[in-house]
Amino acid sequence: MAQTVAEVLTAAEDSVTVINDINTNGKKSTYVGGSAEADTTTMTQAEINEMVQRNVDHLETILLYEPVDAADDTPNVVGSSSSKKTTCSGGVTTGKAYISAN
Repeated sequence: MAQTVAEVLTAAEDSVTVINDINTNGKKSTYVGGSAEADTTTMTQAEINEMVQRNVDHLETILLYEPVDAADDTPNVVGSSSSKKTTCSGGVTTGKAYISAN
């Protein structure tokens, strides 16, 4: 059974969470091996930027989902007005800004 728009966007919010946490916590983010107490990551800034870029790419791909014909069961994210779509777009913006700044 195909995923719904809501299911796809809910799953995509994981990428938004990663991007936002790295943006807020930098090398202290648990997503890059840091901790709230210290920058314990072994990742370089370039590697962190690559991780953020992968999540941005994922979100951009999902935001382009739309069926190509009536038989296509791809969820129509493009045509959706879900607030989760706005959240994902915000994640793209935040991720790109983080990479530019770092």
